Amino acid sequence: MRKVLPLLVAAVALLASCSEFSKAVKSTDVQYKYRMAVKYFEKPDYDRAMPLLEELLSLTRGDTLYEPVSYYYAKGYFGMKDYILAGYYLGNFTKTFRNSVHAEECAFLSAYCSYKQSPEYELDQADTKTAIDKLQLFMVRFPETQLKDSCNNLIDELRLKLEKKDYFGAKQYLRTRYYASASDAMQGFLRKWPNSTYREDALFSILQADHDLAMNSVEAKKAERVEAGIRSFNTFADAFPNSTRLSMAKVLLKDLQAQQEILQRTPTP
Repeated sequence: MRKVLPLLVAAVALLASCSEFSKAVKSTDVQYKYRMAVKYFEKPDYDRAMPLLEELLSLTRGDTLYEPVSYYYAKGYFGMKDYILAGYYLGNFTKTFRNSVHAEECAFLSAYCSYKQSPEYELDQADTKTAIDKLQLFMVRFPETQLKDSCNNLIDELRLKLEKKDYFGAKQYLRTRYYASASDAMQGFLRKWPNSTYREDALFSILQADHDLAMNSVEAKKAERVEAGIRSFNTFADAFPNSTRLSMAKVLLKDLQAQQEILQRTPTP
């Protein structure tokens, strides 16, 4: 009996809830339907709230209830973690109700939805760039917002993802032994991200690429490439004199210097 009683209570509550929802769906009283939608939203019970809110969107258009209905509807998708639809409806809310007390919140959440759609760094980063643009636009539109630090933190995180993609993209040339392309790509990476957390590795990668390119170069270009490799060593050593890779870098330098000495002793034809 003790086990049956809780089940009966739950069943009665479920039936009452279903009956209540059915009543709200069938009701022609817009105010009642709205109150029930908000009640379900706040539980939260989006499976019941969203159908009511969707119906209310058409019933309240042109009415004072249209704004709050639109707000709850957009927030409902956010609550369900459907960031594509949430981003669309939250953004649409800020355009439609520019002076709403919820405009700032919805504008931020719309940008945040773009942040949530940003993929892993290996994939195409178009959504990442869109998210950065939206977060920056939000701060321009709401310069006094208390969410500025949150926006900047999100932007920093997104930029790190772009930086990481660029770095590993450049690194791939080294792995596949396209040494000239690797050196050029890493130098381009450092111009774009001068304060990168990958700066030490990028400079060492340039040295590696220039070293391997020189060692495998045709004779006509070897002297020029050896000198480029020595310059890359000096750049790396000057930037990171205490690097744990300095001893390895010096081994590469010795190779280049030995090759330079051979070239200097070889008579020019």
